[in-house]
Amino acid sequence: MPNAPTPSGFESPAVVDGGLPVFHERLKDELTFPLAWGTSPIRDFPAWREAARATVERHLLQPPDDTPFVPEIADEQRAEGYRRRILLFNVTRLSRVRALMLVPDGEGPHPAVLLLHDHGSRFDIGKEKLVRPWYDRARLSSARAWADRCFGGRFVGDELARRGWAVLAVDAPGWGDRSGLTYESQQALAANLFNLGSSPAGLMAREDQRTAAFLASLPEVDGERVAALGFSMGAYRAWQTAALSDHVRAAVAASWMTGLKEMMAPGDNALRGQSAYFMLHPGLARHLDLPDVASIAAPKPLYLTGGSDDPLFTAAAVEKAYRRLRAVWRSQHAEDRLHTEIRPGLGHVFAPGAQDGAFAWLDAWAGRP
Repeated sequence: MPNAPTPSGFESPAVVDGGLPVFHERLKDELTFPLAWGTSPIRDFPAWREAARATVERHLLQPPDDTPFVPEIADEQRAEGYRRRILLFNVTRLSRVRALMLVPDGEGPHPAVLLLHDHGSRFDIGKEKLVRPWYDRARLSSARAWADRCFGGRFVGDELARRGWAVLAVDAPGWGDRSGLTYESQQALAANLFNLGSSPAGLMAREDQRTAAFLASLPEVDGERVAALGFSMGAYRAWQTAALSDHVRAAVAASWMTGLKEMMAPGDNALRGQSAYFMLHPGLARHLDLPDVASIAAPKPLYLTGGSDDPLFTAAAVEKAYRRLRAVWRSQHAEDRLHTEIRPGLGHVFAPGAQDGAFAWLDAWAGRP
């Protein structure tokens, strides 16, 4: 009997630099994003948007939530041109949270912005990254340092309140009042949530969706003029919330847009895991790419800005994602509602010049002088 044939080789190693499987390129080739607009067999855009949103919703691993908000004003202070409030409300059936709200002087209801904070591996502050804290010296010191690093020394929420916008900011799980997270413990949190039938990204997405509904329900707010705004992870949250919430009518996203395949490359920050868990819906990539999820927001007004020298998102990857988005808005005859820019010389920041452009765009969208 002849000897059995032997294989000419075998896989070794199975994991290469960056924690990538050695066969990652073949896996990427299998990602065809069959539900993307233009690829999907669904040709009616409202029907496509409904199907795409339902697919994202399934991958949140969080059920819809209609828990009463039961808001309570815990503190109110005067500032120049606006009032500062600490609010308590039920963000989901699971959590009651403390939020910061700024309400402009004058007769309302006011247009409003849901402010969504970044990751930054800085967990002692969350909502305070965007709204100047008046109630805690230690947090104020941290917040000032963060504003200097990322926002040119500005508190974005206070700037918007001075321009006549009501703003609301809440901590995501692990930040600020909801602290307890460290850089190293993010993987354990993700594993524990997965074992409990949930995920960090899905929980955060559901909370952002609920917070948008809460903001739109407040008597000081014009529910027809509610926008979302964020930087870095907050930008991801902003366009995602615009895609998933009918209460968010426009969004500004600074320094977070790319494609999945472009992220899954040696050297990319996402390969380190940790922060990536907050922007990872398991299994969704078999259906939609990241720009496809943002496209669910079309034809809502969407303002995207980034920097040419951002070390986390290459200009080429960002521009490729922008092209995908422009094609979707163009298909809906809404090109004028989509703003995409890559600002020369800027890194991973939301600089004052970019802020001014975004604020002017929000004012124009809301019909303000």
